[in-house]
Amino acid sequence: MKQSFSKIPKINGEISLPGDKSISHRALIFSALAEGRSSIINLADSEDVKSTIECLESLNINIEKEGNRLFIHGAGRNGFTKPEHPLDCGNSGTTARLLSGVLAVQNFTSIITGDESLSQRPMKRIIDPLEKMGCTIKSKNGNLPLHFIPEGKINGFSYSLPVASAQVKGAILLAGLNCENTTTVIEQGNFSRDHTERMLGLPVDIRGKTKTTQVSSSNYPIAREYAVPGDISTAAFFIVLTLLIRNSSLVLKNISLNETRKSFLKVLIEMGAEIKVEGIGESNNEPYGDIIVKSSELNNIEINPNIIPGIIDEIPILAIAGIFADGIFKINGARELRVKESDRIKSLTENLQRAGLNIKEFDDGFSVEGKLKDEIVTFESYRDHRIAMAFSVLSSLMEKECMVNKFDCVNVSNPQYLEQLEKIKAQ
Repeated sequence: MKQSFSKIPKINGEISLPGDKSISHRALIFSALAEGRSSIINLADSEDVKSTIECLESLNINIEKEGNRLFIHGAGRNGFTKPEHPLDCGNSGTTARLLSGVLAVQNFTSIITGDESLSQRPMKRIIDPLEKMGCTIKSKNGNLPLHFIPEGKINGFSYSLPVASAQVKGAILLAGLNCENTTTVIEQGNFSRDHTERMLGLPVDIRGKTKTTQVSSSNYPIAREYAVPGDISTAAFFIVLTLLIRNSSLVLKNISLNETRKSFLKVLIEMGAEIKVEGIGESNNEPYGDIIVKSSELNNIEINPNIIPGIIDEIPILAIAGIFADGIFKINGARELRVKESDRIKSLTENLQRAGLNIKEFDDGFSVEGKLKDEIVTFESYRDHRIAMAFSVLSSLMEKECMVNKFDCVNVSNPQYLEQLEKIKAQ
């Protein structure tokens, strides 16, 4: 599907967004693990989250939908049943890695698979720590499919994350829920997203640049209600679009304001963005509030590599903001972009070159400067939802109508993206 975009003259109004994808995955998995009925309000309506639902249903979890609420009938400890077929995680790395922490400790064999893109993403980073706990996992050279083989009792241990990854951390912590002794995950320097530990209420200790999170069977989830705030990563595209269109303003309602997720807001504010946060509340240890955005003149800044884990998903749209800001936009320390849904460094640099900009590509980042050419451009999505949405924003800012190839990949995270975009255009 090729989607065309015309220049948007003005943005105005307010918008509510679907539930945060990261929180939605975890709410589903924790509810399935708990014994009894849980409910989830405002679950993300994305293909990734649907993959998690389908995998849980294959483990004999009953999930019912009523309006904006899902009811999950959890299996309780050791309550899952052996799936009749391999569990297909689609394009969802979160589904594959978090469920690995669940499946690796079950008393039955199971297999997880994924689409072509997910099958190329690294899984050895979860295999290694899970095997150190006593799990047995067979893989295809460290990639999907993964075969989980029960080998008896597993043991808690202490593990230092070699790469800042909430998915790896989450897999270890989920496996640790089945150990009587304590499992400790240590993060040094760069801390990853903390949804798993927040939502499970795990003990966390931060001392300087070292963070330790502990888990044991005493932290096993119980049935409860989850209210999922709006997805801040989805909000990022509308925030940048509003900043870059003159005389525009936008209110984004009830958006997740988790400290490990809002670093990109701090980057934009430091660049000169007029962004305010109001009405802060909290649900399941997750803060949320309204984000108010107004058109702003931006200046590029030096982005500290230490914050990269906190902005990794927003780098594509931050790059679009950087094009329209004064100075050179530059990112370093972002090698993790190479192993996302696409090689996002290459995806970004190739598309930006199509727009006539001057690009320097590094192993761990890139820089961009220059002026956009006044021509019709067709951008490639590379079947990567964040690349597709980032270049829809750029297309909406260019003088001539531009297009994004295979735009339907946005369904992975936000199937209603085009309708949302239409809603905030000033009439």
